[in-house]
Amino acid sequence: MSKETYENEDERIHERLKQKTWNEIRSNDSWAIFKVMAEFVNGFETMARIGPSVSIFGSARTKPGDKYYLLAEKIAEKIAQAGYGVITGGGPGIMEAGNKGASAGGGPSVGLNIELPFEQHFNPYIDSDKNLNFDYFFVRKVMFVKYSQGFVVMPGGFGTLDELFEAITLIQTKKIAKFPIILVGREFWAGLMDWIKAVIVEKYANANPEDLNLIKMVDTEDEVLEVIDNFYKKYQLSPNF
Repeated sequence: MSKETYENEDERIHERLKQKTWNEIRSNDSWAIFKVMAEFVNGFETMARIGPSVSIFGSARTKPGDKYYLLAEKIAEKIAQAGYGVITGGGPGIMEAGNKGASAGGGPSVGLNIELPFEQHFNPYIDSDKNLNFDYFFVRKVMFVKYSQGFVVMPGGFGTLDELFEAITLIQTKKIAKFPIILVGREFWAGLMDWIKAVIVEKYANANPEDLNLIKMVDTEDEVLEVIDNFYKKYQLSPNF
């Protein structure tokens, strides 16, 4: 099945609104199921061999030398040295820093890349046998949450927020276990957390105050590792090696 290509966004919108016959729908949409299945099977078979890992989320736009790039690199290196695998989105920026740090720390370095029209490309610090590529965001997100025993969230944009709130929602609704969610950089995250507490929780009561306990805010690599280690000790778990 070939990918759909469009000259511009208007053409894409018109194509979506165009009335289609049942045969066209069946031909295009039904066969896509097999591609989705193939991505799930490949992802499950690869990720199941890795063992306990921590996902690092963050912006693809963060440049090498930026303080958060360097911090993500240090965090990933310490995580790997402690025996945990590191999973990133496989692209540049914070993702590259995470894989670079994992490689330096001697731990599994996993990349779950998504095909995008801009920004995204594989970084060179992913283990060759742990380099996965996805067309579907929802399949990729399943791999993140199914095989992660902790989430480290660096400063980022809409994609990072999407991954953050996906993890929070799945934990809050008990669809996955209560693994630690760590926001790195109080100067970046404090405003969002203040708004969530003041507006979502207190003013409108749209979330349980206890849900905020799912999230920790830190500033250093040592604080990140402390949160992860405390979680593993509490539940008498152990990392990869």
